Amino acid sequence: MTDHTPHRFNYRGVVLLAALCLSLAGCVSDWHWPWKHKRPPAPQPVHYVNVVSENAGAIKQYWDRNTLQFDLTALSGEGVATVSQIKSVGWPIRLEFLVRPGSFGVLEVVAAQRVVLQVPTQGQNLVLKLAPGVYLPDTESITLRWSAADDLAH
Repeated sequence: MTDHTPHRFNYRGVVLLAALCLSLAGCVSDWHWPWKHKRPPAPQPVHYVNVVSENAGAIKQYWDRNTLQFDLTALSGEGVATVSQIKSVGWPIRLEFLVRPGSFGVLEVVAAQRVVLQVPTQGQNLVLKLAPGVYLPDTESITLRWSAADDLAH
């Protein structure tokens, strides 16, 4: 037997669908869209060690977690800087250098050990990390030399 009664419109389904749409619409306002996120704030410069150089104002210091980062992106050509610790705070645990490829060819770091770091000629800014042991807690100063030439004078 077939049922020939006319089908009644299902109002319950429409009401449930409307309630679902309204509840989702309320959630949309709290969604975090990719274009809605704020950029992280720029790091704030610090003064943790003393830098003496003709270009001392161009060498900024920032914290990158527990590493003191020297921003050398404003430097080019050749130059020398002397970094000395502030006796009351000592040396940081780690040191690193943010460099701009092509601005100079090599960065020489002289402390308890001498290290020569190659800077690429092209690409994006990169961080050169100083290996542990290059400077010690009793190191008086660290000398930084940057040059376009690959052969730095000793």
